[in-house]
Amino acid sequence: MAETDALPVVRSVAALRQTLSDWRRQGFTVGFVPTMGALHEGHLTLVREAGQRADRVVASVFVNPAQFAAHEDLGTYPRQEARDAELLAGAGCHLLFAPSVEEMYPAGATTTISVGGPAEGLEGEFRPQMFGGVALVVTKLLNQARADVAVFGEKDWQQLMVVRRLVRDLDIPTEIVGSPTMRDGHGLALSSRNAYLSEAELEVARQLNGVLAAAGAAAASGGSLDVVERDAREALLRAGFSHVDYVAVRRADDLAVFEGGVADAPGRILAAAWLGRTRLIDNMAVAAPS
Repeated sequence: MAETDALPVVRSVAALRQTLSDWRRQGFTVGFVPTMGALHEGHLTLVREAGQRADRVVASVFVNPAQFAAHEDLGTYPRQEARDAELLAGAGCHLLFAPSVEEMYPAGATTTISVGGPAEGLEGEFRPQMFGGVALVVTKLLNQARADVAVFGEKDWQQLMVVRRLVRDLDIPTEIVGSPTMRDGHGLALSSRNAYLSEAELEVARQLNGVLAAAGAAAASGGSLDVVERDAREALLRAGFSHVDYVAVRRADDLAVFEGGVADAPGRILAAAWLGRTRLIDNMAVAAPS
């Protein structure tokens, strides 16, 4: 076992399981926070949440190639393990699991996972490879850690819904907790990809949450969802976004379409939009009309 800035680091599944088994023999419960690294305050909030729910916290840092398409930013995705380890230690993490690609996907591995339900549409349409890759790596990580609780951020709401369905469908005995989105002082959701943005692009990006908040309020007031979504897309383009993949209001619990064209139950407004070569996602709760 190595240590980075006083945080123990393990790189093999065997070493991870050994440490967690030692914890359990001491009567400790285990919390788990899976990440792809390049950590920011949003990730650290997940670690602190896990620490509130379990005696010991393990975080993983693994940039998962299975969820990136050939044209996406796998090669340039920021990697900064030493800094990540320092931040994790400061947030109360007890162990970092930082496996190699070869450790996670040994030579000859052929198993894949097919996902439906909340994985359909939205990110599933624009990044069709992503949720199969997410489902595979999350299943592996949850099986490797066998944690009592795992914490995921609500910024990736569709991913959170996919993970919850996955855990139910596969009888994985880990409680899945969603942690609210962390935002900067302007309301922009914290994201590792924000580092790609220029100052001018940041000014545009910080309008995303305001557009979604206004659209969500219109949906909660009973407005036609076709109109709400169209107006929000146009507002994002006027704000300076170069392209909008989607703005959609869906049922919060399963991301199903509202059949009546209005939000008649608790919902979620989700969006993905581009600034140059950087793709941003965000979402907000939509209250059911009273």
